[in-house]
Amino acid sequence: MDKNKLAIQKEIPNVEIKYLIHTIRGKQVMLDTDVAKLYGYETKNINKAVKRNIERFPEDFWFQLTENEVENLRFQFGTSSLEKENYGGRRYLPYVFTEQGIAMLAGILKSDIAVKVSINIIKSFIEMQKFLMFNGQIFERMINIESKLLEYDKRFSQFFYQLQLEENIKQRIFFQGQIYDAYSLIIDIIKRANQKILIIDNYIDDTILKMLTKKKKNVEVKIVTSSKSKIQNLDIQKFNKQYPVLKITHTNQFHDRFIVIDEKELYHCGASIKDLGKKCFAINQIEDKKMAERIIKV
Repeated sequence: MDKNKLAIQKEIPNVEIKYLIHTIRGKQVMLDTDVAKLYGYETKNINKAVKRNIERFPEDFWFQLTENEVENLRFQFGTSSLEKENYGGRRYLPYVFTEQGIAMLAGILKSDIAVKVSINIIKSFIEMQKFLMFNGQIFERMINIESKLLEYDKRFSQFFYQLQLEENIKQRIFFQGQIYDAYSLIIDIIKRANQKILIIDNYIDDTILKMLTKKKKNVEVKIVTSSKSKIQNLDIQKFNKQYPVLKITHTNQFHDRFIVIDEKELYHCGASIKDLGKKCFAINQIEDKKMAERIIKV
């Protein structure tokens, strides 16, 4: 008996060969582990036979899967032979055979069973090709429907998130220690801007610059603060080189902290942005749009 073989079965294994055929890289292929089982060989010896005759197996006959392809195949079909414990102890990724590769493999194995198995496998490839050809339009429609459903799901998620965001922003109280929660809410407010952001805070420092890196591209930012603020001109210059445009003006006309988004959304902040979460404070959205207009004109 050939030492490369397992115990040769008298009959071709009772399996539905067509269910072992997968589509990868636009080609119909069969895993080396499944091919080996059908032929009655060990997987490693099937691949050794190919490598000894590698000039007969170009890439459109036989190729190795990538990790992503293995994961996608295992996820879609739950293929047991793709589980790591079923690799037979090998340390390499699985190979696959195309229809032409199966035909060539039968020639180099040179056994009656190999020929019979190859004929059945090739017939299954042909059946699968006919099936895909006749049902191609149905599959295409299903893919289109799936794409539309995914798009609708994405839009719904964005809409639902926006509703939650608006509800959370209207009035929030943060207690001592909720530094990250308060920081995240300010980031969410900044992300809402499509054109302009106005920040009024007498005690601003470079903390705000880190937050403003999250703003949308080309959104203009104006910070109104006191002359005693700790933000440096050099910081502003460096920020503008990467995240333009930021301008700073100084005034003593404000006591409280405000954020105005796109000249219409007005938020009142009970604590300086640099001190978020250090003590209990609140952030409120002021619904009166006229108030936003008045704040801008000060």
